[in-house]
Amino acid sequence: MQVKFSDKVVLITGGTSGIGLSTARLLLESGAKVLITGRNAERGKAALTELEQNKEYLNFHQADVSKVLDCKLSVNKVVELFGKLDVLVNSAGIYMANPIERVTEAEYDQLIDTNLKGSFFMCKYAVPELRKTEGNIINVSSDSGVKGNPLETVYCASKGAVTIFTKALAIDLAKENIRVNCVCPGDIETPMLDEDMAQSDNPEEYLRELINRYPVGHLGTPEEVASVICFLASSASPFTTGAAWAIDGGIT
Repeated sequence: MQVKFSDKVVLITGGTSGIGLSTARLLLESGAKVLITGRNAERGKAALTELEQNKEYLNFHQADVSKVLDCKLSVNKVVELFGKLDVLVNSAGIYMANPIERVTEAEYDQLIDTNLKGSFFMCKYAVPELRKTEGNIINVSSDSGVKGNPLETVYCASKGAVTIFTKALAIDLAKENIRVNCVCPGDIETPMLDEDMAQSDNPEEYLRELINRYPVGHLGTPEEVASVICFLASSASPFTTGAAWAIDGGIT
């Protein structure tokens, strides 16, 4: 199924790498105008170069979603550049694995502020613009947002909250024809996974054990997640709201 986004404007947080970057690429190929955000200006420039799009269809805005003002300014920026907002994709997120007794308050705050607070306040400031276009929201949760995983108490707490927040917001906005869904990926071949592997004493063994957990026998790709995000954001799924789509090779 091909979905088209001609004349649609999309804001993607965490759009400089991984799932966010792949989603931006697919949306651009489908005709959308896209603003990607990220904390690192150099990575933003690199993403623009990789996507090879002119400023008429693509731009980058430096922002940290853990800061409420940056969330507001990101929404203001996409409207300033493209005149409206049709789709918000909350892809910005960070990961940490640690036994609960080792989790510091700073680590807790960093995960909750980025994964949950960032998604919440991006939605808050996007909703008034989405009312004008009857647009929609896709939040990126995780398999850790629907089940408990070892050593991931804070990460599971943040992503579990994103999943239930998605369902609650979908109810609030349904009568205004604004759909809200989330995707729940398993382990995906992204820079976040690479960083996690690098902390292991034996990255090859770590990867092997990780893959063995999956019934399909392999990890997912950012493109596979992006394709579901684009389907949920499109007119091909008008009756889908409040859903948490598993993209996890059967692990849940």
